[in-house]
Parts: sequence; structure tokens; C-alpha cells
Amino acid sequence: MVFPPLFAHVTDPRDPQKILYPLASLAFAGVTMFLFQLKARRQIGLLLRNGSSVIKFQAFFGVESFPHGDTLEATFSNLETDQNQRVVSGMTETLIRKKVLYSYRLLGIYFIVAIDGTGTISFGHRHCPHCLTRTRNGKTLYYHPILEAKLVTSNGFVFSLMTEFIENPGDKATKQDCELKAFYRLAERLKTRFPRLPILLSMDGLFAGGPTFDLCQSYVWKFMIVLKDDDLPSVNEEFDALSKLQPENRLAWRTGKEAQIKPRRRRGWVDDIAYVDSLKKEHTLSAIECLETKPDKEGQKKTTKFKWVTNCHVSCKNITTLSNGGGRMRWKIENEGFNVKKRGGYELEHAYTNHPNSAKVFYLLLQIAHLLAQLLYKAKLLKRDLPGGFGSAKNLAFRLLEAWRNARMAQADITAALQKRFQIRFDSS
Repeated sequence: MVFPPLFAHVTDPRDPQKILYPLASLAFAGVTMFLFQLKARRQIGLLLRNGSSVIKFQAFFGVESFPHGDTLEATFSNLETDQNQRVVSGMTETLIRKKVLYSYRLLGIYFIVAIDGTGTISFGHRHCPHCLTRTRNGKTLYYHPILEAKLVTSNGFVFSLMTEFIENPGDKATKQDCELKAFYRLAERLKTRFPRLPILLSMDGLFAGGPTFDLCQSYVWKFMIVLKDDDLPSVNEEFDALSKLQPENRLAWRTGKEAQIKPRRRRGWVDDIAYVDSLKKEHTLSAIECLETKPDKEGQKKTTKFKWVTNCHVSCKNITTLSNGGGRMRWKIENEGFNVKKRGGYELEHAYTNHPNSAKVFYLLLQIAHLLAQLLYKAKLLKRDLPGGFGSAKNLAFRLLEAWRNARMAQADITAALQKRFQIRFDSS
């Protein structure tokens, strides 16, 4: 089975003489909790510790029953999170190495890696010494955010490459941890783990600054960073001045069906903008502006502006690809990534445990479940058995749960299924 090799390099701190469940079986149980969208650890005991579910688990791992949710929490509290992180990164690396994602590269070269942060669990009291705090109207919130580097693709795949947990060094920290500090740690780890991966970072305006430009230059990474009107004033001023003198650096076109009011898009760019950061370091940048005019719900024309700063050379041949396939891809980490995990059945913000280390392991197992669910939903693996599709990702989770609980399989059938080789192909419809 695939799970024992995946977790073979995760150290099990338990006494070997007292182990009832192999570590891989506990990881499998945690992943299935998210994959089946059970939404709470107690649901494991209610739905998975009886009937055909137990028989399958016995066949897979040679144990007597499906583990209790409390067993998962107790074991995960002592695991090394870095070792579990390597499992998550390794699964995405396998998809890259097997060239499953090659057709989604930007300009045929770069993998788009979106960087963004989000909140996970929060409490009205101090949860652990590493909580971040925020006080509003006299009320203090204790919370645990994370920063994610996710590989995103044009068809909606969002695979976790690396997670950086944003946390204070102790409850008496003089300065709180933040996304920007976490990014520098994350970038170093990402470069160490994927030293030769051609990357284009897609990020929001928080990261627009000299340190990020320097880091990407030293790591040989490309970037597309949101440029707000009040960020990098000298870059915005030079863009505004030079764009008026370079009318050839503009593209305009209309899209939409003939029977409708057609949206109008206009893109402009300026190359070789000189920027000197606060440390007096010089950078050469390009800026892209996209204006999209289309009717709103009331039929009134509304113009939206998108603007990015990049270290890519921009031309009329690649500006559309850089804008749509690079800059605007950042939204996928928010929509197909965080929003799905919070509101799509995974319950990212639910406190599956109060133990800080267990919480990290559960979070990483959620990333594995989300990866597997995307492959099942978008691939043709189940097309023969379900030609009509699933209807929704929640329906897929429900079908998986019911199949696991009720479908009866002989030991010979399970063995044959585990030995079967298959190829992942994605539905392009």
C-alpha cells in the first residue's frame, strides 16, 4: 500500500512494545477524516470504527480495528512536523517529476507558486506560548496563522509545496511573528527543498520590496507581485510617466458573445524601471497594468485595475500570458485553496486538537487529503465507473465515505487493487 512508504521516514516516538497501530495507519486515518469531510475528530468513532470499514482497515494494515480519534491526537503530539512536511512536499514533487504538471507551466518553463497566508485555529484565551495576539475593543484574540507556498495551475489545481507556521517564540515575545518574516524562512526552505525547480512567485503587495527582489534574484526565481497605487511610489511614478510616452506598449481588445455588451480589456507595460530600495540597493523592474471594463449587475460599465511589478521582460507576445497565467493566478490559492478548505467541507478553522504540535500534523494531513481529492475530482480515474461525474467535490467526499463504509471486498480483491498500476490523465472538458 502507498501509505507505509510515504511515512517510512517519519520517526515514531512510541514504545515499539506498546504499539497497536503502525504510524502509517494513523496517518491514513487522519487523511481519510479530511478526505471524507467528516469535519470533526469524534466522527471517526461514530462512522469508521464498525462494519466493512474495519474489515478494509484490517486488510490494509493488519490491525484489529480502525483507530480512535484520541489515539491520533496523542501520537501526533510527539511527531516531528518537519518530517511530515517532507511527506507533503514529496507528493507534489512526485507529480512534478513524473511530468504530470508540465503542460501547466508558464511560457513552457515556470511553475507558478502562489504565496499567501491565512488563519487556522483561534481562541479567546491563550492556547499555547506561541499564539499570536490581536486586541480589538478591549478583547484579545489568540490565533495561529500559516503562510503557504502552493503550486497552482490554470485548470484549478492547488498543491501544497511548503508550509511555514507563523508563531511567536514564546508568550513574552517583544515582537510578533508575521507573514513577511515567515516568507523569508519559507523561501529559504523552498529553495533548499527544490533547488532546481523553475519558479515564478505570484504574490500580493505585502511582499513588494527590496528584500523580496534581492531574494528572488539570488534564488533565480521570477516573480509577479501586486503593485498597489501607494506602494513603491518611485516605480508607480515612473510607470505613469513612461507609459504615456510609449503608446506602442499597449494592447486593447474586446471579448464576449456578440449578443452581449462586450468586456473591454487594455494592457500596458513599461520595462527597465530603475528602483532603489531603502538599503540603497538597485533593482531593474517591469510593471504591467491591466484595465478591464465590463457591465456590473445593474448593467453599468465598471472598470477594474490590476497592476503588477515583475522581474520578467515584458513584450506584446507575453504580456497576456504573464498577466492571466502569472499575476492573476494568485487568486487560486485563495479561492481553490483556502476558501475550499475553510468552507468546502475540510473545516480548516476547526480545532481538531488543542495540542499545538498535533494541530500542525493535522494541518499537513489536510494538505495530503486535498491533493488526493483534486486528483480524483479532475482526473479520469473514476470516469468509467461514474461517467456522469460527481456533481460537486462534496458529492465526491460523500461517495468515498459510503464506498469505504459499505462496499465489501475480499482480501484477494484488495491485494489485487493495491498491486494495480494506473496512469493519471486529466479531464480537459
